[in-house]
Amino acid sequence: MATLNLQEMHAIADEAEERMARDLDVGVVRSTLFTLGAVDRTQALGPKRDPNQRMLMGPDPRLPEMPTKPKLIDFFKLRFGPSAHLLQSAKLALKAGHPEKIVIACLLHDIGVVGFIRSDHGYWGAQLVEPYVDEEVSWGIRYHQALRFFPDKDFGYEYPEMYVRLFGKDFDPEPYIKRDYEYARKHKWYGTARQICVNDLYAFEPGVNPQLEEFEDIIGRNFKQPEEGLGWDNTSASHMWRTIMMPTRAL
Repeated sequence: MATLNLQEMHAIADEAEERMARDLDVGVVRSTLFTLGAVDRTQALGPKRDPNQRMLMGPDPRLPEMPTKPKLIDFFKLRFGPSAHLLQSAKLALKAGHPEKIVIACLLHDIGVVGFIRSDHGYWGAQLVEPYVDEEVSWGIRYHQALRFFPDKDFGYEYPEMYVRLFGKDFDPEPYIKRDYEYARKHKWYGTARQICVNDLYAFEPGVNPQLEEFEDIIGRNFKQPEEGLGWDNTSASHMWRTIMMPTRAL
C-alpha cells in the first residue's frame, strides 16, 4: 500500500473539510496560524468558494454543542484534547499533600496545550485562567514553562530524560526562557512554579486514570465560574474562551 506524503495528506484533509462545509451550506475557513507550516500562505488556498455560500459566524455544527453558560468542566469534556496528563499531575500533587493552590495549578498547567496552542503554552495558559484563579496559581503556570528546563536538587527535580529524546542532548533554551528562569528563581512564588514541574509527568503512567469529577470540589473552591459562562463574562481572557468554543468562526 502506497504511503501518502504530508502534502497529499493535507490535500485529502482539506478536501474532506470542504465537502463537510458544502454539506452544511456553511463556509469554514482556517486561520493563518492554523495553516502556518502546512501550506504556502503566499498562494491562494483551496478552490474558489461559491459567492452565495455563507461563512460560519457561530458554533461549528461539527463540534459537540456547548452549554449556554459553559463552565470549566464543559470545556474539558467538549473542547479540550486528552487530559490524562493534567489529571495525573493533579492527582500526584493531591497524594503528596500539597495545598489546593498547587493541585489546581497542576490540573491547569498545560491547559494551553490541550485547549489552545502548544507554542509558549505556559504563557498562554496563564493568560487563559488569570481572571479566574488566585494570582499565585496563574503566575506558577506561566513560569513553569521556563523552570522545567532547569534542574533543582533542593526540590528533587531533574532535567527530564524525555526532553533529551525530543529536543536533543544539545538543546539550549532561548534567551527569554533563561531570562524568565532567572526572574522566577528569585521570586516569592518560585516554589509554586517549581512544584508544578515536580508534579508534572514526563511519561504517562499506565493504569492510572483519575477522573475529572474527582477534582470538582477543588475546582469549585479555586476556579471562579462566571455567572454568564466562560467566554461571555467580559474579562481579559473571554475572547480566548470564545475562540476555543467556536474555533472555526470566520471573524
